[in-house]
Amino acid sequence: MYAQHLKERVTADPNIMLGKPIIKGTRITVELILRKLSEGMSVEGLLEAYPSLTREDVLAALSYSADVISEEAIIAS
Repeated sequence: MYAQHLKERVTADPNIMLGKPIIKGTRITVELILRKLSEGMSVEGLLEAYPSLTREDVLAALSYSADVISEEAIIAS
C-alpha cells in the first residue's frame, strides 16, 4: 500500500524533461535524484539543495527505480 502511494509521486510527460520520469509537480528527474545519491549526497543534502523535494519523493524515486530494474532482463556475457 505504501509503495503504491509512493509510485503515484513519479510521472512522465513528453513535454517535461523530454519525457523522463520526474517527481510530480516538479522538473526534478528520478535520474537526478539517483545520480546525486550515488555521488554521495545525503537525503538531507538533497532536500536542502532542492527545497521542493520531500523525503517521500526521494523514496518514490528509489521505489520507481527498483521496479524498473526488477523488470529488466539480464543477459550473461
